[in-house]
Formats: sequence, C-alpha cells, structure tokens
Amino acid sequence: MARAVALQCTRCAARYPADHYAEDCPACRTVARSNLTVVYEDGLRSTRPKPGVDAGRGLWRYGDLLPVTRAEAVSLDEGSTPLHHLGGAGGLLGMPRVFGKDESRNPTWSFKDRLACLAVSAAKKMGAEVIVSSSSGNAGAAAAAYAAKAGLPCVIFTFKGTAGAMVTQMRAYGAKVVAVENKPDRWTLMEMAVRQYGWFPTSPFFGPVVGSNPYGIEGYKTLAYEIVEQLDWQVPDWCVLPVCYGDALVGMWKGFEDMMAFGWTDRMPRMVAAEVYGSLGSALASGADALPDMPKTVDTVAVSIGATRGTYQAVNILRRSGGTAVTVGNDDMLRWQQQLAAKDGLYVEATSAASVVAVEHLRGTGTIAKNDTVAVLLTAGGLKDPDVTARVQPESLVLPPDIGKAVSLLKAEGLFPNR
Repeated sequence: MARAVALQCTRCAARYPADHYAEDCPACRTVARSNLTVVYEDGLRSTRPKPGVDAGRGLWRYGDLLPVTRAEAVSLDEGSTPLHHLGGAGGLLGMPRVFGKDESRNPTWSFKDRLACLAVSAAKKMGAEVIVSSSSGNAGAAAAAYAAKAGLPCVIFTFKGTAGAMVTQMRAYGAKVVAVENKPDRWTLMEMAVRQYGWFPTSPFFGPVVGSNPYGIEGYKTLAYEIVEQLDWQVPDWCVLPVCYGDALVGMWKGFEDMMAFGWTDRMPRMVAAEVYGSLGSALASGADALPDMPKTVDTVAVSIGATRGTYQAVNILRRSGGTAVTVGNDDMLRWQQQLAAKDGLYVEATSAASVVAVEHLRGTGTIAKNDTVAVLLTAGGLKDPDVTARVQPESLVLPPDIGKAVSLLKAEGLFPNR
C-alpha cells in the first residue's frame, strides 16, 4: 500500500488533510474551481522493479502503488483488460499501431469499476456508512456494485426520465435510485447528504464540477500501468479518451508520471480528450483556467460525456502533455461504433467510439503521424445502451413460412448462392 499523507490542489498545489476528499481548493475557487489529488509519503516515486509474474493480475498487481491494501480492497477482480490491435492487417485508418483498451471486460462492464473499486475501498476503510453517486449510467452502476460487495447501502441520484439498461443494472445491485425533476437539484441534495449526514461521494456532488473522489481517481493510474506493460513497457505516443470531467485523464497521467519516476519508462504520452460540446477546446484556445459553460446545441448519443462545462483538472493535463481536445458528433460516433463491431468484433458504447473519432480527425489534420503508437480508451460495452445502436440499424430480414419462397428471398438478398 502507498500511504496517503495529504490532498493537493491540482492548480495551486496547496495541501489539505488526507480526509478532505469531499472538498475543492478554496484558494482557487474565485478563479477556477479545482479538484484535489492524493499525495503520498516521500519515497513512493523512487526506482523500483517492475511487477513480476508473481504479482498477480488486475488492479492489485500494482497494489503497492494504491492507497489501500489488498486486504482492505473491495474488489470484484477488476482490471487486466485486453489491449486490442485495431484495424486488422492494414491498421486502423492505415495506421499500423492503434490499440484499443477494452474496458467492457470489467465486472460491471465499464472503466468506472477502477474508480469505484478505490473509492468504495477508501470509504470502507474510513468507516463510511452510505455510498452516494450522481449518475445516469456507468458511474452509478459501478458504485452500486462495489457498495453491494462492501455491504454498504448506496443511493444514486439521477434525473427524471432516466431509464434503460444502466438504471436497471443499478437497481439490480440493490441501489436506491432517486430521480429529481430538475437536474441541478442533484447537487443540492447530494451536498446536503455529504455535508450533513456524512455520506461518502464517489462522483461529483457540487457545481461547478471539479471532478470525482480523489481516492477513486487513483484507480485510473492502473490504466496507464497496464497499457505500457501490454506494449512491452513502451509508452504510446498518444492516449485518446472520451472525456466528461477528466477523472481518467488525471489518473492516467499520474500513472505515466509514476512509471517515469520508477525507471520503468523514459517519456510521457500526449493526451487527447474527445468531447461533445467543446468546453475544453475553448479553454485551450483562450488559455483560460476557468472552463466555459457551452450551449447544448444537440442531444448527444454520448450521454456519459454530455457535460457542457469541462474541468480545470482536465484542461491542465491536456496542456501539460502537449495534447488537445476534439469535438465529436453523433453521426461519427455511431459510424465508428458500427465499424469497430463489424471489423474488429468490438461492440462498444457510442461514447467509447468518440475516442476513435478523435483519432480520425487528428490523423486527417496530420497531427497524429501514420506510424505513431496510439492507445484509445474503449470505456464500456455497447449493451450498456443498446437502444442508441438499434435506432440506426436496418430491420431484420423476415422470411415467409413457405420454405421455397424463403429460399428465393435469401437468394435475392445475396445470402444463398443463386444456382
């Protein structure tokens, strides 16, 4: 276990006690609300051997770098997800080294399990009595599952009209799903629950949003560790993620920084955020620390990254890495969702396809070179939101009961040889 000694502002580096996980930085509040990040005792970032064959698998293969012990962990065997070469022999978009990190292989079928695992483990260690999250999707499902494993009650705040597979999944794990009429009321009620009743938040719970629970974000470090180990300890030139509030951006960046300090790697990647409404891109262009709240111009199929305002923690990592943000649209996400399924056998959530849309754009502008190594984060599986896919699929072919006519129809469709 790595011992956490403080939480530090991602903007001004001011330090706060390690139990201030439900706070932002008051010193930065008037300029740009910023999240806190976990700081460990001196000596963690020193030369150390790479994990060996006896280190196990999953998140806890790297357990000595996480803020809870393996024995304290609330685990469902998350992590160790596959890294697929995309695009077959010709490569994706003619690029021979594009790889997709398939997070649908986690216990609740999304990358949010890494965050929930660490957040709920920390909550149990700190004596929390109730887990709370604000979500209409993956984050809530993950929080509910890990709370169930920990034996803790879980409350998920969402908004009226939310339905579908992920809400069903939350309820299946025993979470109490509470819908509000007005979306901003989620923050009001959650903040009351956290401040007055001591509920443990895994997700953002006040606005403007700064990011999720700092201890949960530490789980995303393992994405970086795994990708590099799967690439035979080579760092990709680019890491491309669908981004809402930037939690995975921050966690992965910390993981890459760790490996440089450990002597496992010798360089850092450039980070790319695929976003819907362009808040991060606008902040990058203006140089501002305060993120603009953008107009909601369309209803997006990528609901999980559908925030109109980004976070300082996200734009900070894009700047530090020399990366960028790409605004993506529905048609392109659905097109790549279909292509990944039909050509690579990977049926991902539409949000996941946003990362490939960003690669396509950056390759088209020459920003990403043909022979660059690119890792894209495929955040969740398509069955999380199958209705989005079904709406753009053709109807199934229905055959008549007469076998002769059925065969004729199959021949007409080119399915049976016409001989």
